[in-house]
Amino acid sequence: MSKKVLIFSMTYLPLVGGAEIAVKEIADRIDSFNFDLITARLDKKLAKFEKIGNLNIYRVGRGWFLDKYLFPFLSYFKAKKLHQEKKYQIVWAIMAFYAGLAALFFKWRFPQVKYLLTMQSGDSDFFIWLRTWFWYPLYKKIYTKPDHIQAISHFLLDRARRYGYKGEGKIVSNGVDTELFKKASSEEIKQLKNELGIKKNEKIILTVSRLVYKNGIDRLIKSVKYLDFPFKLIIAGRGKDEEKLKILAEKTGLEEKILFLGHVDYNDLPKYYSMADVFVRASRSEGFGNVFLESLACGTPIVGTAPGGSSLSILSGAKAGLLCGVIGLFNKEKTKEEQIIEDIAKKIDQAIRDNMNQHIQNGQKLIEEEYTWDIIALKMNKIFNQLI
Repeated sequence: MSKKVLIFSMTYLPLVGGAEIAVKEIADRIDSFNFDLITARLDKKLAKFEKIGNLNIYRVGRGWFLDKYLFPFLSYFKAKKLHQEKKYQIVWAIMAFYAGLAALFFKWRFPQVKYLLTMQSGDSDFFIWLRTWFWYPLYKKIYTKPDHIQAISHFLLDRARRYGYKGEGKIVSNGVDTELFKKASSEEIKQLKNELGIKKNEKIILTVSRLVYKNGIDRLIKSVKYLDFPFKLIIAGRGKDEEKLKILAEKTGLEEKILFLGHVDYNDLPKYYSMADVFVRASRSEGFGNVFLESLACGTPIVGTAPGGSSLSILSGAKAGLLCGVIGLFNKEKTKEEQIIEDIAKKIDQAIRDNMNQHIQNGQKLIEEEYTWDIIALKMNKIFNQLI
């Protein structure tokens, strides 16, 4: 009998984030299981069914904004129908909110099917509380009913414990595709610089991020005003705070030095990492931070804060990145936030002026030993087999 896993994920490709990439990379490397995935349609242009790699994708909804909120219910009914035909051994929820609720409904109806919850979300505890306080008893069960919880950081597994999870938990981080994320050629870098209008004497500071408050793009914009060398700050990504951030750039007088690129195709990102002199992520909360691994894999030094489960905590400990806002914040005349912003500027300056080759080599060695997708897939395959 073939082994079957049904995945609940509120979003999936072509929408790209750390969780979506993780599902694809893991499923494509495990051929001993058959994977089906239910996701929200969100856009009428997206097919209701298609096969991507080793995944059968079922999209539920009408292709409009309400699909997001209806997802736990629509996906449950779709899963119930699919289960009658396919008889899944495992349901796998990607993140604890919409997908976790759908998996909870399914577990209640089919208790013999094993329930695996993957925790990926970097949202702060306060943000989660704001979204769940009014249905807390039900939300808590998303964490207490799984047969196994896999989290991408100790920070997130500890969150599950605080919500009452007492079962087996495993830390399996996200990884990086080292075939895709590697140093681009000098010709590709030169061409990209020409396309973006970057001058020869300008240093390039890059961030790749959803433009939302938790990712701290406002901190980064405020920090670069302290730099005393020619630079271009490149911001790749979209999000609800985009207009606010553009207004902030104007208010700080930096609009000529900041490029908002919008969405950049995932397969094009290695060129941008390779072009940059430093990559920065100034998050206020973080689940893991794949972008740090991607940047290092492309040979670019990394700078950032390390809230929650950020991979930068591990990387800085291995002397592979520069960490901001942790020590030395003793100036009582300035707020902690002001001091963090100044510290980000100092670390950017350090990364550009100092030779960071050893940091990059340390990071790339760590990636090859612990963070390739082949290694991550082997760990997940072990969890699946243990469950059944």
